[in-house]
Amino acid sequence: MDVGFSSLRSEAVGAVRTAMVSAENLQLTLKAELSQEEQALTHIRSNPKEAHKAGNEDLKEMLESSKESLKLEAMKRIVGLIAKGKNASELFPAVVKNVASKNIELKKLVYVYLVRYAEEQQDLALLSISTFQRALKDPNQFIRASALRVLSSIRVPIIVPIMMLAIKEAAADLSPYVRKTSAHAIQKLFSLDADQKEQLIEVIEKLLKDKSTLVAGSVVMAFEEVCPDRIDLIHKNYRKLCNLLVDVEEWGQVVIISMLTRYARTQFTSPWKEGAMFDENNEKAFYESDSEEKKGHTEEKPYIMDPDHRLLLRNTKPLLQSRNTAVVMSVAQLYWHLAPKHEVSIVTKSLVRLLRSHREVQYIVLQNIATMSIQRKGMFEPFMKSFYVRSTDATHIKTLKLEILTNLANEANISTILREFQTYVKSQDKAFAAATIQAIGRCATNISEVTDTCLNGLVLLLSNRDETVVAESVVVIKKLLQTQPTQHSEIIKHMAKLFDNITVPMARASILWLIGEYCERVPKIAPDVLRKMAKSFTAEEDIVKLQTVNLAAKLYLTNSKQTKLLTQYILNLGKYDQNYDIRDRTRFIRQLIVPSEKSGALNKYARRILLAPKPAPVLESSFKDRDRFQLGTLSHSLNSKATGYQELSDWPAVAPDQSVRNVEIIEASGSDSEEESSESEKTSSDSGKSSSGSEQSSSESELEQKKKKKTKKVPQKKSKPTAADRYSEIPAVCWSLRASFFFPVTTSSFGPVKTYELLHHMTGKGLAAKYHFPRQPCLYQPSMVAVQVILSNSSDHSLEEIHIGDRSPASLSIHCFNTIERLEPEASVTVSMGIDFSDSTQAANFQLCTKEDQFSVSIQPAVGELLMPSSMTEQDFCKEQGKLQGMNETSATITMETANASSQAISKQVLSVANVGVVSSSQNNFSRFAGRTVSSGALVLVSLELKESSTALLTINTEKTVMASMLLRDIKQALTQA
Repeated sequence: MDVGFSSLRSEAVGAVRTAMVSAENLQLTLKAELSQEEQALTHIRSNPKEAHKAGNEDLKEMLESSKESLKLEAMKRIVGLIAKGKNASELFPAVVKNVASKNIELKKLVYVYLVRYAEEQQDLALLSISTFQRALKDPNQFIRASALRVLSSIRVPIIVPIMMLAIKEAAADLSPYVRKTSAHAIQKLFSLDADQKEQLIEVIEKLLKDKSTLVAGSVVMAFEEVCPDRIDLIHKNYRKLCNLLVDVEEWGQVVIISMLTRYARTQFTSPWKEGAMFDENNEKAFYESDSEEKKGHTEEKPYIMDPDHRLLLRNTKPLLQSRNTAVVMSVAQLYWHLAPKHEVSIVTKSLVRLLRSHREVQYIVLQNIATMSIQRKGMFEPFMKSFYVRSTDATHIKTLKLEILTNLANEANISTILREFQTYVKSQDKAFAAATIQAIGRCATNISEVTDTCLNGLVLLLSNRDETVVAESVVVIKKLLQTQPTQHSEIIKHMAKLFDNITVPMARASILWLIGEYCERVPKIAPDVLRKMAKSFTAEEDIVKLQTVNLAAKLYLTNSKQTKLLTQYILNLGKYDQNYDIRDRTRFIRQLIVPSEKSGALNKYARRILLAPKPAPVLESSFKDRDRFQLGTLSHSLNSKATGYQELSDWPAVAPDQSVRNVEIIEASGSDSEEESSESEKTSSDSGKSSSGSEQSSSESELEQKKKKKTKKVPQKKSKPTAADRYSEIPAVCWSLRASFFFPVTTSSFGPVKTYELLHHMTGKGLAAKYHFPRQPCLYQPSMVAVQVILSNSSDHSLEEIHIGDRSPASLSIHCFNTIERLEPEASVTVSMGIDFSDSTQAANFQLCTKEDQFSVSIQPAVGELLMPSSMTEQDFCKEQGKLQGMNETSATITMETANASSQAISKQVLSVANVGVVSSSQNNFSRFAGRTVSSGALVLVSLELKESSTALLTINTEKTVMASMLLRDIKQALTQA
């Protein structure tokens, strides 16, 4: 027992020791790994560019993986980067490869990416047009819509015909979501090519008849962008839009309400007439014909609201409870511009409710309330406390609330408002305190009962320690005294005593104007003030100097004995002042008040000119004239007509014919065509209902509906053109251009793209530029070589107005990229250029400019980049090669590297230096390649015949002998090196 126990104990001790050693080793390993991770994190933090680059490389590898899950994860990360505002344009080539993926989720994410970057990477996006066109026929409605969205985002005029046909196809789609997308695409196409307007109007007219609430808002937006003046398109759809309005999505409601407001002002008479009648149940016009109207009444009838007018008001009223502030504001402006005056007040509570929203919303709502409160104070008076200023309000919000309170002031509530204003004057926000003083002045002007009270309060503010408050008080008092100058000479004396302590130029100028204007009522004080001003004249601001000259002139006319010498002294100072306005005023005053031969008869009228009674200023609201703009618009907010603003027309004196809005209801006659029409409508509505369901079920249901429709027999009916037939309408030149985009790519396998440095960031003061040849046809001109330039900002500040300047030689033909208005720090952007090298490797020299600097750069192409692939058979190759013999043939025997002996390796090496197409060969020892020069289109044929002992005969046939020798050298170098 003892032996057994001791052996067990020794085994246990050994196991414990082994475990302890293993734990120590594990701890050391973890420490080492943690240390490596910390070092890696430190490196990433200190080198964010490298981290970003490494991240992009990882994403590229994931996108090129054969596993769908990795691709999907990569796309989710990329879309996440875009959502955070990061630039992911470098990944475009890797992403666009997955556009034809069969995975629906992956495809949707790829389309999201393409919509974002298609406009920036137009060349690469164009290469996928055929894929987008196939996707337009995809069973899944979301894929069809996404394809159209991407297609309309490629801003290249050459594909306008394709876009137009795609929009027409989508407008007739069974899915309302796709039809909605087609309405969005209309606006994009119109901005790209306005010449398509008439065709787009036809599509808009068709979509306006759509009964789906999903489509309504989008098509009205397209209508507003393309043809807002074509109100004849709205007539038949007016009642339908009114009835659908409650169920339309929120931003669609905003657009429709705005359009219907303009429409109503052209089709209905004013409800603001005296003696107007408003009968809620007046539905007569819907059902009675013109022949049933009573005859024999020639006298003018009282106003009766059109039922369609009432329909609009009734159907928009529930939207005042919307959670969307823009919708509530839209309904409020509609009632303001269209409703009878006694009904407008129903929007008040809803507008006041919006004041609980964010500052931005408050600002716009308060602006509109300020305009409304001028004309109809009674609307908002019950809610006056809602406009009391809170300490947490921003200055611009406080000022607007102050404006509204001033507008609402009347004899009944003025005492309450003035008590509120007394608190505001003490505010630490000096701009707001100054605005309050102006508001007190307006109240004193508008309500005569409190004029004296306000004046006395403002005089007390003259002793305030804050200069801003004192200055504003002086300005307001000056305006108020002009209304009752005879009664307030004591106030003028009090202001004169405070003159030395006031430093704000506008306040000093105001006091001088008051003393000069009423100098006869303060005969003892005015000369003394002039004496003080003579001493400090040269140190005063220009506005004070001008009023000093005016004061001297007025005192010269009224009290010449005491002020004659002072006036001459001040006029002499003004004569040599630096400001030409003061010099001009001085010369004018001297000629006016001092008699001389030059002044002529003007001197006789000096008193009448300078001491003429002036009209009292009118203190008005700054929102008084804003009602000329439609409420809720940008123009109303800015108080200036903005681009694209459409004015509301005046009410017509006589209402236009209301029968234009009547829609004929055609009963079904049982014909096959009408059955098909009704089935189509039913399918449309069904697809609208199912759009919120799963994508798969919606796609399957659409397929079933299409199959049913195809199996239905329709006798004697001309079949509609298929997609192929419609695309055949595209001009041949467009097809040839499309072909040039796709076919060369299929005949050549590109190697890795070589990137060259165009501008180093040290030389470019933070601006770095690299370029490469994407080997794609140039969109701008067939004779140009496409070049892609990557511009990066490695500085710590933004670079502005990056563009191409002068070029050398001057005859060099370059298609420049559009000016980049702003490039943020650490950001980069890829732009496309086109350069016509004229089949020469001579460098293209030009200036790369920013707003402040210009940098001389040059792009020198390798000879292989001056070619474009040409597709031909082996037979045609041999035939053309036979024509290019003698001086048109350049050849050399080369010793190839063993690794380059296979046909695949040969193709790889040749394509790495020359943009040519592979010609299929029936002989294993022959490799053939064909291309044409980009500029002149000259044929270039490359053939390689393998010999014994790794030797080969390299032959180039072309009319361009110089290019042939250079190309021979480059290919030879590629094949003889490992």
